[in-house]
Amino acid sequence: MSTAAVAVWLSTVVTILSRSHADRNVYPSAGVLFVHVLEREYFKGEFPPYPKSGDASNDPITFNTNLMGYPDRPGWLRYIQRTPHSDGVLYGSPTAEHVGKPTVIEITAYNRRTFETARHNLVINIMATEEFPLPYQAEFYIKNMNVEEMLASEVLGDFLGAVKNVWQPERLNAINITSALDRGGRVPLPINNLKEGVYVMVGADVPFSSCLREVESPHNQLRCSQEMEPVISCDKKFRAQFHIDWCKISLVDITKVIPVYINRPDPGTGILPEFGEYDPPSESLKSRDYFADFLVTLAIPSAVALVLFFILGYTMCCRREGVEKRNMQTPDIQLVHHSSIQKSTKELRSMSKNREISWPLSTLPVFNPVSGEVVPPIHPDNYETTSMPLMQTQTVQSGPWDEFVKCKN
Repeated sequence: MSTAAVAVWLSTVVTILSRSHADRNVYPSAGVLFVHVLEREYFKGEFPPYPKSGDASNDPITFNTNLMGYPDRPGWLRYIQRTPHSDGVLYGSPTAEHVGKPTVIEITAYNRRTFETARHNLVINIMATEEFPLPYQAEFYIKNMNVEEMLASEVLGDFLGAVKNVWQPERLNAINITSALDRGGRVPLPINNLKEGVYVMVGADVPFSSCLREVESPHNQLRCSQEMEPVISCDKKFRAQFHIDWCKISLVDITKVIPVYINRPDPGTGILPEFGEYDPPSESLKSRDYFADFLVTLAIPSAVALVLFFILGYTMCCRREGVEKRNMQTPDIQLVHHSSIQKSTKELRSMSKNREISWPLSTLPVFNPVSGEVVPPIHPDNYETTSMPLMQTQTVQSGPWDEFVKCKN
């Protein structure tokens, strides 16, 4: 395809490409791809230059775009900027619903070196076109392109020229461009110069060519199911610059698409209608008395707690046996044991304070182990026993030798 032919064909393409200017009006057409480039070179004049004259200014500049009065852009408009040192791009495909409604986009440029900002407005006036919508639409998946590379006017023009050669339509428009990441694609590995991939939708006024319909053949469908590349005769016209995944091509004839009307159920009185203003209830509603509910909520737990309190008090206070009843039911020998243990404990505690005391009563028998009768101590309490050994000397019977010694003495 010669350069002159490409120039003549590009004059027929309705795709709109514009440059960034301050407070500029643009007039895209509904159903046609709109691309607006935010050039960093233009916004550099809004910021102060470097301190040294003659130095090349390469400030990192980022852009923020939003619909005037709102935090985000319209649903049909997208924005991309790969790095702060590259230009930003606004792109999208407006629909017929936005025709006749001026859309004001606020563009704010941020200088990351000086932290200064510059703001401009872009007024988008969407125009209606008789050619919209084109009846035959084809969507291609290009594997070796990123979305910002595909949005360049030269690259997009080359792709549309290749499509025109294999389709031969009278009118051909780029309808929409979508990154593969927006379709659920994965971020490629940073090796071998891999790209994210991009979907490009084009529309024409003539039926699809035989080359485009080759992918629908049973042989190619089988190859696609086996993850093999289909055999397409016109692939060589794209392969030099664009690597197309023919298994993901989508061909839609909107003249044969049957509209589906969904019968929505009656929303009823509890759901607001789709249109109209909100009508709040009147202020004449009767007030409700919650005093009775409060009493019921408070009285039932209080009554249960009071009953449990009385049951616990009766069990703790009125069901006690007492010391006297316990002693009457306890055998005397067990009481003697208990009292002797208490008495011995007291004596041991007093002995730890003063060692110059009388013989401890705890070392003497206090009762007969057979009859249980209390046995009085061997010596009175006032008897000096500090020099008494702990164990009494046993009496040993004298033998014949002892009697002989005693008589001789």
